[in-house]
Amino acid sequence: MSNVTKPENRVWNPACECLLKKDLAALQLKRLKKVVKTAWDKVPYYRAKMEAAGVAPKDVRSLADAAKLPFTTKDDLRGCFPYQAFAVPLEDVVRIHASSGTTGQATVVGYTKKDLATWSELMARLQTAAGVTKSDVVQIAFGYGFFTGGLGHHYGVETVGAAVLPVSSGKSERQIQIMKDYGTTTLICTPSYGMYLAELIGKLGVRAELKLRLGLFGGEAWTDAMRQALQKGLGVFATDNYGLSEVMGPGVSCECVEQNGMHIAEDHFLPELIDPVTGEPVADETAGGELVITTLTKEAIPVVRYRTRDLCTFLPGACPCGRTGRRMSKVSARSDDMLIIRGVNVYPQQIEEALLSIEGVAPHYQIEVSRAGALDELEVRVEVSESLFFDEMQKQQAMKEKIERKLETALAVHAKVRLVEPGSTPRSEGKAVRVIDRRKNG
Repeated sequence: MSNVTKPENRVWNPACECLLKKDLAALQLKRLKKVVKTAWDKVPYYRAKMEAAGVAPKDVRSLADAAKLPFTTKDDLRGCFPYQAFAVPLEDVVRIHASSGTTGQATVVGYTKKDLATWSELMARLQTAAGVTKSDVVQIAFGYGFFTGGLGHHYGVETVGAAVLPVSSGKSERQIQIMKDYGTTTLICTPSYGMYLAELIGKLGVRAELKLRLGLFGGEAWTDAMRQALQKGLGVFATDNYGLSEVMGPGVSCECVEQNGMHIAEDHFLPELIDPVTGEPVADETAGGELVITTLTKEAIPVVRYRTRDLCTFLPGACPCGRTGRRMSKVSARSDDMLIIRGVNVYPQQIEEALLSIEGVAPHYQIEVSRAGALDELEVRVEVSESLFFDEMQKQQAMKEKIERKLETALAVHAKVRLVEPGSTPRSEGKAVRVIDRRKNG
């Protein structure tokens, strides 16, 4: 464990975050009935979907009845571009965000004034859970604009009462200069960008001049091995948080100072786990499944049973922090990130975890999948420390074989490893591009 200080446990809104289970369930049911009725009355595509599934608002009498409702997918929301999913007139919408649209038509989300107040409250909970207090200076290195991460965190920091530095993403040396000049204590960005900044801080030799103590990392799935690397590289106490623009943005769930599972804001979101293949509720939530979310309080765009494609488990038992909402594990993978290599399911996070357990391997890597004839080939480019890269061939070969064995054990399929020098795999200021799948072009 890196030598970082665990922050004091604080709860932003104990009345909501520490509700008794029975009171929470009653509140959820009341809100679920209301949101389903709103979707039926105000959003024609929801009504059409419910009618096709033979279900109406009156059929929702218990929380378990949510499973009768049809799913919402990203494609459904794309089909509503730009405003067909809105349940309020455009004059009541005060903010619009959208996905990047890199994988097709963008998905558009709107917020009423009340939605923004709810979001700010959820972000204040998230940041307080991570240890942020009024006396912090918080540097946001997420992109601002249509992406929900930057402005979402910005409003949360202001709600908590800390000082926000709205730096946005990019210009990495300037980011570090701002940390020095302004006494930044908290950094908010993607974990892959956090690793890049840690590397740059090391090269510039300025770590001792920084006041960083907390790192809030989200926007992409990352492993516990990456947490250790971030804590060591930046000297911060690192926590994960989760959200997605279709249901709010960040603020859906967050880690507390126990760093053991993310507390879901269950008074605002109804979570379910389903089998990603059959769509049926899973029998054992601790064994995991695909996360499905229903928004319980969103006015502008109610979202019923949204398939996130994110795979996780629900953790058993209570958390010592006192929050009572269910905890989800870190997202182990996205079901649509899964690579099928020679019939074996492989997730990039499995590769990351295996690599980061080996001394001398940097947390920068890239996976390339190609097809040689009828067979899939998996190659992992791995950055190793400078001393090893310029060491004798024999030592390099031994390291290469060690990594290949480790990966074969973790993945149950052979991966070819290529050792590359430090700094040679692409660095990202946002979400890292970890996988190049050349089979799609062939």
